[in-house]
Amino acid sequence: MTTNYIIDVKPETLDTAQSGAKAALERAKKSLGFVPNMYGGMAAVPGVLDTYLDGYNRFRESAGFSPAEQEIVFLAISNFNGCGYCMAAHSMIADKMSGVPAESLAALREGRPLPDAKLEALRAFTVRMVESRGNPTGNEVAAFREAGYEERHIPAIILAIAVKTLSNYSNHVFKPEVDEMFAGYKV
Repeated sequence: MTTNYIIDVKPETLDTAQSGAKAALERAKKSLGFVPNMYGGMAAVPGVLDTYLDGYNRFRESAGFSPAEQEIVFLAISNFNGCGYCMAAHSMIADKMSGVPAESLAALREGRPLPDAKLEALRAFTVRMVESRGNPTGNEVAAFREAGYEERHIPAIILAIAVKTLSNYSNHVFKPEVDEMFAGYKV
């Protein structure tokens, strides 16, 4: 799912950004050691980048998922939304930092079911939450819970959907170049 349209708004950089956007970009650089290309477009409206960064950090800190499960959620959403930038970035994180098994990462990148039943339940439920716009059936929730997840994980997935909607949709209209550190994971 790609489009040819690129928004006619110049992405911000540390050199061009005004106060609100500049502060968010500086925080990103301090935290990550660089400013990911996708942040420039989001910083064109500082509230987008601030909301993304806050939601992303809150998901990482309080969702109740392991690092591997967090990446599965982010990759399932990004794959569904057709965001190549986020697929590359989160594939690298999944592979190098979060401990997603190689077979599961390959399946996520190809949109196939995962070989691990619990992780597949997480992937499938996350996709269902996006597809249904947050309206899972009772049977879908029951299957998610039977796999070992709790109802408190459902709003955490909603937070991840909100965060990835901000980044995926921004990437669709800005088309940032995939950063060099993620380039080996382009899909």
